[in-house]
Amino acid sequence: MDLSELQKITDLEDRHFWYRERRAILARELKRIGPPRPGARALDIGAAGGGNTRVISAHGWRAVATDYSEDVVATAHQRGVDAILADARDLPVDSGAYGFVSAMDVLEHIKEDHLVTREIARVLEPNGSAFITVPCGRSLWSAHDTAVGHVRRYDRRQLTRVIEGAGLVIDRMWSWNVLLRPVVALRRRQSAGSDMEELPALVNGALTAILVAERYLPVKSLPGVSLMVRAHKGVPE
Repeated sequence: MDLSELQKITDLEDRHFWYRERRAILARELKRIGPPRPGARALDIGAAGGGNTRVISAHGWRAVATDYSEDVVATAHQRGVDAILADARDLPVDSGAYGFVSAMDVLEHIKEDHLVTREIARVLEPNGSAFITVPCGRSLWSAHDTAVGHVRRYDRRQLTRVIEGAGLVIDRMWSWNVLLRPVVALRRRQSAGSDMEELPALVNGALTAILVAERYLPVKSLPGVSLMVRAHKGVPE
């Protein structure tokens, strides 16, 4: 992803319905994992401006953001987020040092996605948890994917293979943005580039309401726009 798209995400993430609802999902998953022990550390890979990192910190973790862009890391620092410059395929951090790792919409940008999941497994402590999200559905591939630097969109089997291949144990995998998939599919067929943009307040509010409604509906096994996974690192026998 080029710098202009990264900066766009940083500018939009506090307001845009997509990012706001993903932060709400991250918060719920952190609650399910439970409170961290005092001083427990977390790593947010590909964190851009650190919006998700702040959610992790708010749940009691000593969270550090990583990104490969110096400018984006500098923006995270300006926002009061502890951030480091890092390649997700070769993280400059100790093995087994983190109780929680997030990689939200990271794998699809990297050809060697297996190296990223191996790094997640390496840096996690035994029984540590990971939260991973990716775009899904090859039929949704469009100019948007090219513009934002995607290498692929996943299906469940592909994502399972790359996560379990790294030695992680999948606790739960589910679809997200199911209700809006037909709208996204139509928009992507007409897309000439990235569709992440500032939305009118009424539109943003309506789309937020649809995603909030999805929390309570039995649709998580149906095709969506994204796949989400909570996994953990097993304890060696």
